[in-house]
Amino acid sequence: MNEEWKAFWLLVLTGGLIGVAKLLASDEKLTWRLLIGRTILGSATTLIAGVILLQIPNIAPLALLGIGSAFGIAGAQAVELFLKKWFGGAGGAA
Repeated sequence: MNEEWKAFWLLVLTGGLIGVAKLLASDEKLTWRLLIGRTILGSATTLIAGVILLQIPNIAPLALLGIGSAFGIAGAQAVELFLKKWFGGAGGAA
């Protein structure tokens, strides 16, 4: 497996873990839907850090992971707030 794919899977795993950890640390009721949604959202927003590889191809893996973690935390919250406002209410259109 080449370095780009290693970085890709590392970011996906990190983002997924961040999403699950944020859910477990919250007061929200734990449901499969919420668990899967947060995992996907965390993974997707963390992958935004992969764009940095286009600008800095030789970036250290630890630096890329740190940037990905920041995007996974801040980015997921921003997307979640946007979706809640867009669809209305804390749980969206249920």
